[in-house]
Amino acid sequence: MSLLSELKTVADTCAIPVETGVFSGVPPDLYLVITPMVDTFALHADDSPGYDTQEARLSLFVKGSYTAIKDTLVRALLGADFCITDRRYIAHEDDTGFHHYAIDVAKLYQL
Repeated sequence: MSLLSELKTVADTCAIPVETGVFSGVPPDLYLVITPMVDTFALHADDSPGYDTQEARLSLFVKGSYTAIKDTLVRALLGADFCITDRRYIAHEDDTGFHHYAIDVAKLYQL
């Protein structure tokens, strides 16, 4: 299983739609954009990597209060054995009305 597919599964369990690209119509009031950031073989000792470390940023966009869905998503990520490396409020987008909250995650995959 890959990082992106596992993250989509977590989003599905939280009832958060995962979106990509530009919306042709009106975007939903809640959605998640997953951006892959890093794939590394940083953890190895004998010039032969045994693990692939994959990292991604989850950009949560919410109209209205974002705290409850953020907390639900964080609990689901931790429950799925993701390492959360950063969480931060990015901004309120005045032109769209969305709160933007970012969660960076990492997970090890044995080769």
